[in-house]
Amino acid sequence: DARRRASDLRQRLGDHDALPGPARSGPPAPPPARTPARRWFGRSRATAEAAPASPYAAEVRALAVTRDRVRALRRVDLTVSPGETVALMGRNGAGKSTLLNALVGLVTPSSGTVLTGGSVPHRTAPRDLVRRVGLVPQEPRDLLYADTVAGECAAADADAGAESGTCRALLSTLLPGIPDDLHPRDLSEGQRLTLALAVVLTARPPLLLLDEPTRGLDYAAKAHLVTLLRDLAGRGHAIVLATHDVELAAELAHRVVLLAEGEVIADGPTAEVVVSSPSFAPQVTKILAPRRWLTVAQVQEALS
Repeated sequence: DARRRASDLRQRLGDHDALPGPARSGPPAPPPARTPARRWFGRSRATAEAAPASPYAAEVRALAVTRDRVRALRRVDLTVSPGETVALMGRNGAGKSTLLNALVGLVTPSSGTVLTGGSVPHRTAPRDLVRRVGLVPQEPRDLLYADTVAGECAAADADAGAESGTCRALLSTLLPGIPDDLHPRDLSEGQRLTLALAVVLTARPPLLLLDEPTRGLDYAAKAHLVTLLRDLAGRGHAIVLATHDVELAAELAHRVVLLAEGEVIADGPTAEVVVSSPSFAPQVTKILAPRRWLTVAQVQEALS
């Protein structure tokens, strides 16, 4: 029905070239100074293992992971540069969360190599690793254990060795107006996600991982998240999102990596990957096909 109603719009756009996906705005700024950080799901590890210097925030080569006799990942190659946002997409069970967990050291490779910030994550001590990579899981509450927002921020500062008030100031910048005395479980989904982000970002990791970050968010909270992540990428943070949200990928990602049964089946610029797959094309693309448009904002800019 939308395609039928959009026939005039397609004609108006006929003289315009479809715009590419999100662009990086010049070379990223150097990451700010970072300090040791946050709890790590209660796990202990050996001291950091030295690795050759890498120009990438994350580098994965021929990675395979077997869990409970299931081959979760098969010879995966992936690099993520500073300032780049990458969307991991695929059906449930494709290996997206496993790849994030490998990048953060929560799973051990069966073969292949993983480097985050030049370190081997599963052999790096937590307080060293969190200066290189931070993960916001599907349930942000998994990172939150204090009884109040103020207590959570104070714990984040202490764990990061940061100056008192650092996390609280960051939270107020990301989303003003969250009361100090609220329990984290009483926050909305968007507020809880923002608090978890502030906790992770207190350590200033150059690589930020998010697992299904828009799950449960309304449109306003999702728009706020997109603005926030764009700003972080502009400041030089590398961002990897595991998501089913094709609209988020279209708005935000420079690249899309498509996984199926643990293998990378596509890796390229967002416009090329999502347009070529009916399952992962955003609504604007489906309505305006065969023209290669991704977002409402692109169409508005072309018509202005």
